[in-house]
Amino acid sequence: MSKDAVESAQAAARTQTAQAARTPADAGDAGYSKDLKARHINMIAIGGAIGTGLLLGAGGRLHNAGPALALAYLVCGVFAFFVVRALGELVLYRPSSGSFVSYAREFLGEKGAYVAGWMYFLNWSTTGIADITAIALYTHYWSFFTSIPQWVLALIALAVVLAVNLISVKIFGEMEFWFSIIKVATIVGFMLISVFLLATQHKVGGHTPGLSVITGHGGVFPHGVMPVVLVMQGVIFAYAALELVGVAAGETAEPEKIVPRAVNSIMWRVGLFYVGSVVLLALLLPGSVYSADESPFVTVLSKIGVPAAGDVMNLVVLTAAMSSLNSGLYSTGRILRSMAMAGSAPRFTARMSRSQVPYGGILLTCAVCVLGVGLNYLMPSQAFEIVLNVASLGIVSTWVIIMICHMIFVRRARAGLATRPHFQLKFSPVTEIATIAFLLACLGMMWNDPEVGRKTVLLIPVIAVLLVAGWFAVRRRVDRRTDDELSQLTR
Repeated sequence: MSKDAVESAQAAARTQTAQAARTPADAGDAGYSKDLKARHINMIAIGGAIGTGLLLGAGGRLHNAGPALALAYLVCGVFAFFVVRALGELVLYRPSSGSFVSYAREFLGEKGAYVAGWMYFLNWSTTGIADITAIALYTHYWSFFTSIPQWVLALIALAVVLAVNLISVKIFGEMEFWFSIIKVATIVGFMLISVFLLATQHKVGGHTPGLSVITGHGGVFPHGVMPVVLVMQGVIFAYAALELVGVAAGETAEPEKIVPRAVNSIMWRVGLFYVGSVVLLALLLPGSVYSADESPFVTVLSKIGVPAAGDVMNLVVLTAAMSSLNSGLYSTGRILRSMAMAGSAPRFTARMSRSQVPYGGILLTCAVCVLGVGLNYLMPSQAFEIVLNVASLGIVSTWVIIMICHMIFVRRARAGLATRPHFQLKFSPVTEIATIAFLLACLGMMWNDPEVGRKTVLLIPVIAVLLVAGWFAVRRRVDRRTDDELSQLTR
């Protein structure tokens, strides 16, 4: 739907208050239950902020960037908070299970919604492949499972999470709640152990913990500033899934109360869990001791002789990957349904089950993940790295679109065409422009990685061509749906 058409339709709709009370602003929002509670939304926010990017990925990044990794997490965390704060304001303006795709439709037109939706689908479908690959790899850690092929374990993981998502949104919320509880308990437990080690000066792997570990091994920037800059794009991906708060808000009864609390709490959680954990890791052992092949938490715990440290942390990282896959199926199901109702996604993705679950979109994402099972069969050693970099293109584009939508929303509010809620992103449009520039810079940094990053950047023109071809394939259907919407709103 064009921007002018949306504005005229909204003006007509405002005069029909009784009808507006019965009909959602976005056709894709009809039919959902409101079963997600405050505790679900809060833990989904935490779960989005804590994943394998911290539990596993921090080891390799500490090795490359040193203690300055904490600074990288802080900077990226601030911009991630800006994105979620902007999305939170849009949610309070108009809650929608279509989330930023619905807002892109309103502020950028149908072409904007089409690009936003399919890039988000690219993000989560490829992330899903990465997740089932990770689950299979983590499961192989235990000798009992080593004889089972990696692709079989990946398929089993996909089947389990698919079943959970198809039952009901309440089951999804409960599963995500307990996944997040496990992750938070692990991080808090590790931080308490770390503080004890620092306070007692208990040696860790032959090193006395404290500032001397940093100053005696090259300082905060042991390898210079450039490794810290280059690690930024990986850190950004670690924050992917924070935008789930916006999608989940469409299935909660009181978004105006729940969303602001969840969004505001993200900032201190980022500071505590990400920055705090990395600072403690840097104070306990030199960066050179950590590696990409092992969780940094396992590295520390094994150095002090904690029994079964590897088993416990492997279980937690496995949980994080299951949580990510669970969230990906949930969010893409809702996003694809919003698109299907507008005509820009296959019709079957609009279908809802009796338990009010958009199973069509969930099954489409699963179909792509099944291709990932095949990738695990053909290239088990390379599958994870390939899809992870493709997913980063999707998350950067999603966050950029959220900020553009927010800028246009604020501009309309200042022109008297919309009303901003009390929960606002400050200093618009400077905040949005700075965030967009930072995200695009992170994308550009991939070029400095000739092995994988540069190939990922070269995929951008290919994806652009596919998006253009896809738009020409669906535009007539989109135009028909637009005409139907306008005729209904102006009756």
